Amino acid sequence: MAQADVAKWQIQRRRCPGSYQGGGEMSLPSHDPILPLDLALPCPAFIKYAAEIAHAASVPVSVHLDHCLKPSDADLALECAFDSIMVDGSMYDEEGNIKYVKSVVDRAKGKGITVEAELGRMEGGEDGLPTMDLESVLTDPDMATDFVKKTGIHFLAPSFGNVHGPYPAGGAEKHWRLDRLEKIHAALGDATPLVLHGTHPLSDKMVQVGMARGMVKVNQNRNIRNGYHKYIAENCNKVELTTLQVEAVEEYSKGVERLMVEVFDSAGKA
Repeated sequence: MAQADVAKWQIQRRRCPGSYQGGGEMSLPSHDPILPLDLALPCPAFIKYAAEIAHAASVPVSVHLDHCLKPSDADLALECAFDSIMVDGSMYDEEGNIKYVKSVVDRAKGKGITVEAELGRMEGGEDGLPTMDLESVLTDPDMATDFVKKTGIHFLAPSFGNVHGPYPAGGAEKHWRLDRLEKIHAALGDATPLVLHGTHPLSDKMVQVGMARGMVKVNQNRNIRNGYHKYIAENCNKVELTTLQVEAVEEYSKGVERLMVEVFDSAGKA
């Protein structure tokens, strides 16, 4: 996916078979992520299947690998049908991070794969990601421009107090360093879109606060699964399995549509 084709206020959604249907109905572009733990599946065949379904949608849908921590995962990902890869070198020191990320960017260019990277480190743990201590390493605004220039990345995921998984007491309202985020956005401008990680639980207002400060791609996971989980819990012993699956996916799609329309203002942007 070329940088110029990035539609503002995208949503990332986690592995749900119905996640495309709502987008097509309302002309909503999206970015569908897969996590490294999914690479345990027969990767090339599985990703090829997911990409074929995504690319056949009536709206632009790209397939993305999120938080690629291991170089071996990046090597495998580059042989699969991904449109983009999030290369997470946050476990390395500064030079190690740049070296790892750049090595992936250099190989991804010829394959038409865009690359997102993390500068700093986001604490918390979710879906196979490591749990850090509460003393996170925040993104240095003064280093952001140099990092983007040296690595050649297309998207930057900054760390400014956002966390994976539930927030400590006080939530994002207390822990986000908005002054830091503003400086990062000012340093990079619109040429390097920012990516918001750590959106659970996050109010609609706080998502929009991030969007107003340069967040163009917004990762969503648990917030859009609430209706799906509620329907499964209430109906798993009441209806046939096929009905359960179809209706639960419909509830999932409603969660996606609400955020896309009411929060991201993405309707009609495809």
